[in-house]
Amino acid sequence: MAIRLKELSKQRELLSGGHRACAGCGCSVVIRQMLLAAGPDTVVGCATGCMEVATSIYPYTAWRVPWIHNAFENSAATVSGVEAAYEALKRKGKIDKEINFIAMGGDGGTYDIGIQALSGAMERGHRMLYLCYDNEAYMNTGIQRSSATPLGAATSTTPVGKKIPGKQLFRKDLTAIMIAHRIPYVAQSSVHNARDFMTKVQKALSVDGPSFINVLGTCHRGWRFKMEHSIEMSRLAVETCYWPLFEVENGKWKLSYKPKEKLPLAEWTERQGRFAHLSKEENKHILERAQHDVDEQWEELLRRCGQETEKQ
Repeated sequence: MAIRLKELSKQRELLSGGHRACAGCGCSVVIRQMLLAAGPDTVVGCATGCMEVATSIYPYTAWRVPWIHNAFENSAATVSGVEAAYEALKRKGKIDKEINFIAMGGDGGTYDIGIQALSGAMERGHRMLYLCYDNEAYMNTGIQRSSATPLGAATSTTPVGKKIPGKQLFRKDLTAIMIAHRIPYVAQSSVHNARDFMTKVQKALSVDGPSFINVLGTCHRGWRFKMEHSIEMSRLAVETCYWPLFEVENGKWKLSYKPKEKLPLAEWTERQGRFAHLSKEENKHILERAQHDVDEQWEELLRRCGQETEKQ
């Protein structure tokens, strides 16, 4: 399944300009790429969060496809219901058009508040894609930590001070949780690699059953870097193997990208204000712990994908 970027670039944008996402928002680029890959015959359900607020302030909408705003916790449940209604109408011969169904939410509405509805929809086998745009905190409501927030990150609820040096726990591996559901397609991608991401969207929508894609979407306000570096920050997350690109199709693991030279995690963290305190001598053990975790996770991924590990 080959993505032709030149042809896609000529298509009409299905997320209109003039929305209220921040300049340099990686998650708005995620939506643009998702819709280009999915096409106009798509229904989207979007949980409360940054992308809902930025694209649908009454009485305006930036969406050029049928779109449903859901509460924080029920995007997957809503879209599974829409998909079930569609299948019923199809069986009765009242509709014959092929339609894509996508539920989406940020890490707050997916990793945390929406995981029950997400798990249920995947377990029931609805033909739908759930896409998580992961910016690693509750960015819409004040940059509070979520279970996707990485170890050591400073947020408004894990502030750096005398008591704690940022978040003290590792982030949840939601992609692994979705793989455990044994659904036809699960993938991880990043906003800087449009070809990889859009190919995975089309793959996910082509399977006969549920699929899930976790996309790292940068947030310059929450991560604290210059807005023009948004795509570069995404790329560095992949080059350091903090956020590897891979897919699991019908149980078969496949690595999508392997850096020629795996960069140290500090190449990514030192350019973000939320990790500024990790450069202090008393906090260097946190960065070392985070690096060890990245190395261990990367080795395990290589083994699962049948790749030669760096320790061999």
